[in-house]
Amino acid sequence: MSNEINNVEKRQEAVKELASKPEWRQLYAATAQQTHIETPASTIIDWLKHHQTTLPKAMGWLPYAFGATSTLVFALCIFGFIPLSVLAYWLLLGLGITVPYLKKINVLAANTNKIKETFRQYAKLLDLIENETFVSELLAEKQKTIQSENQKAAAIFKKFSKLLDTLDNRNNVFSAIFGNGFLLTDLKQAHHIEKWIETYGHKINDWFQTVSFFDAYNSLGNYSFNHPNNVFPEIAMGNRAIQAKNLGHPLLPKSKRVDNDLDIDIEQFFIITGANMAGKSTFLRTVSLHIVMANVGLPVCATSSRYTPVKLITSMRTSDSLTDDSSYFFSELTRLKMIVDAIQETPYFIILDEILKGTNSTDKAVGSRKFVERLVASNATGIIATHDLTLCEIENNFDEVKNYHFDAEITNGELHFDYRLKQGVCKNMNASFLLKKMGIV
Repeated sequence: MSNEINNVEKRQEAVKELASKPEWRQLYAATAQQTHIETPASTIIDWLKHHQTTLPKAMGWLPYAFGATSTLVFALCIFGFIPLSVLAYWLLLGLGITVPYLKKINVLAANTNKIKETFRQYAKLLDLIENETFVSELLAEKQKTIQSENQKAAAIFKKFSKLLDTLDNRNNVFSAIFGNGFLLTDLKQAHHIEKWIETYGHKINDWFQTVSFFDAYNSLGNYSFNHPNNVFPEIAMGNRAIQAKNLGHPLLPKSKRVDNDLDIDIEQFFIITGANMAGKSTFLRTVSLHIVMANVGLPVCATSSRYTPVKLITSMRTSDSLTDDSSYFFSELTRLKMIVDAIQETPYFIILDEILKGTNSTDKAVGSRKFVERLVASNATGIIATHDLTLCEIENNFDEVKNYHFDAEITNGELHFDYRLKQGVCKNMNASFLLKKMGIV
């Protein structure tokens, strides 16, 4: 969803509406917390989708006819028209009809027993969704997906849950012998369950997805409610990629957070240099979160924001893998190749943090320059953070490239950061100072 760039405004309206319903959100969240799913939804859906009916169609009427006949036999025995021994033979006949199907019924009962509690809890969640009034287009659309049947989805789920409970009663010895012997209860309940699966099994996936959708958006609405000072980005028209005022990292406390303005156009590429710990990586994460949260429909940590919905692609935390026989450098190259291929298909906002770290400085400088030039030539939009100051020379050759930096100052033998994004190339580095300060050299 974070890379889905269509209908962002519809998602924003959905989040706003849920944020305005704190009581409903809390009730939904509390109900959802009671849902302890032993079997994953995907497994349940797959089983219902592929379940083959095992009982003959005659089981739709035979148990009722047999039960009515059992009542008649009882009456005749009580009034002395036939001997009581007939009742015993009739019991054995009922058990004889049931026994050939017991193995199939046992398999069905074993499968349904695993999902019984799930359906009971999902029925409660569906009931909450169906009985609430939603105004926003997206929420109303999702609500309709569970209201398309003659019965509401919650009622259908409750009915299925009751059927499963009834089948579970077969574990009672009295019910197993006399219920099956006189009423064919196992056959009747198993037939009802299979009929339910045949009728509604194809809809389960839609209903489960609707519950998952409201569960996710309930969390988004809760976030919006808890961050009233955040703003919903305005969808930009034209060539503006992101124009944000006082953009900050949403996970940092306000007392420690330093906000920055960002103004970048589509097909512009920023190269950010700076001293160690000056704030480059935090800024990249801040911009990434702005894009992800805005695409989802969330408010962002800024005083104002205009942006063009765009897919995000990053290379920030590449790792090696001994199990995959993959070196750090090869893993990074694989990631960069994926980025180059991806931007040929669709526009992306690219975030890169110190690429080609796994090779020597000369290779790194040459390779990084060629890679960024490739991205710029492909009309890509994005930001790269680097310690390589020679990379900043690209600005002289491409109008689309702009240099920015985060600075550090050494005052009275102490290192100070202001975490402010500034134009130009960084002049002050701090690695040597830190090595000396910590007594390493």
